[in-house]
Amino acid sequence: MPVGYWPSRWPGEDGGPRREQAPNEPSVEQGQGLLPAADGFALQATSRLAIASTMVVLRDPGEVYLLCHTAGDDAVSWVEQLHPHTLEVVRRSPDLAGGPTWPGGMACHANGSIYVVFGRHAHRLSPALDVLATAQLPRRRPYNSFVILPSGHLATKDFGGLRANQTEPDELGASELLVLEPEGLEVVATCQLPEPSIARLSADGDDIYVVGDTSLQRVRWTGAALVLDPSFRAVYRTLPGQTYGWDAVISAGAAWFLDNGFGSNRYAGTFRGTGINEAPLHLVRVSLATGAVTLTEVCGLPGGVIANPPAIDPERSIAVAYDSGNGVVAAFRFDDDGVTSPLWQVQLNHAAHPLRFPRSGELLLCHYDVDRKADQAVVVAIETGEELARVDYGSPIQSVLFAAAGFDADVYLCSFSTVARLFTAPTGDEQH
Repeated sequence: MPVGYWPSRWPGEDGGPRREQAPNEPSVEQGQGLLPAADGFALQATSRLAIASTMVVLRDPGEVYLLCHTAGDDAVSWVEQLHPHTLEVVRRSPDLAGGPTWPGGMACHANGSIYVVFGRHAHRLSPALDVLATAQLPRRRPYNSFVILPSGHLATKDFGGLRANQTEPDELGASELLVLEPEGLEVVATCQLPEPSIARLSADGDDIYVVGDTSLQRVRWTGAALVLDPSFRAVYRTLPGQTYGWDAVISAGAAWFLDNGFGSNRYAGTFRGTGINEAPLHLVRVSLATGAVTLTEVCGLPGGVIANPPAIDPERSIAVAYDSGNGVVAAFRFDDDGVTSPLWQVQLNHAAHPLRFPRSGELLLCHYDVDRKADQAVVVAIETGEELARVDYGSPIQSVLFAAAGFDADVYLCSFSTVARLFTAPTGDEQH
């Protein structure tokens, strides 16, 4: 269980601050995966309209929370507690002050509270969704989520990229990292970063990793101050036509992320065919020990674009990357030095955060059917890329958001239009 978070299978986005995209497994039975070993079962989906949903997090068994928001420069957010199977709203928070729109974040804290960062505000809620504290953050920019540190403090930063319909970024220059104390959300430490950051934060203990628009930075939380590591600045943007990276996965002694994120503000219900980057899209690996950077081309095509992290399987030494603009998912085997070799490649219009089941070797991806305007959940074997199951989950637009492992061999999946629950049922017993 990640320290600082509530002890559940999925207390925060990507499962925790290292963004390993795998559930915390309190028992072997829960860790078997999404699909049953026996034949005669099919992947099913229940869904409902939820505009604009961002992510699901879990607290105690049966406690499922969904973060939603409106749009515009003065948007608000709110949290819904959902029935874990039907997705009906059990209770709803009041509207929460926000600001400029960019998808924010939510997590269940070890102190029992639920925290939300959206727009330029942070909120502390009770499990019954009563507001316990609210703070306005310093910059009139969206703050794109947060991580909880082992001390219980929250680390967040402002978003340094283009938002929807923008042609020029907000005029604030480089991003600023903040630490908030968890009781009243007071800012207790700041760190001026050397460049804008578009990606969400990642953390490994008290080390916070920030993917800037040209380099990866490491900032240490001392318990009283934020200290930028002067010995660690990994420049990854070194090729003509290459653009900035997104969220980093901290795994297998490295930070892993995907580049060529520029143009993600062009999303119009799908990323397929919208990429404008000239250089091929890369899987980026940065050694945490040395800062050495390794670039691996995902498919070698121009016009690639992404907005989310890869999936890293440290036990099998497999990295799964994707190019949402060109509709390619590619897996690579890696060694201790980060040297990669191709493992498999499939054509999938995938854009959401992947989700791994480490013990079963299942990987949940998506495929957007452009002709039918329907997003599908697709389960593949991470070793081979073999497709194991597929189902329409009710979204007419491509998800670029989060999945969450559920309590009962199930998964919750969000798009900007839809929240869905994926589960298995006997073949022929379809539910919608």
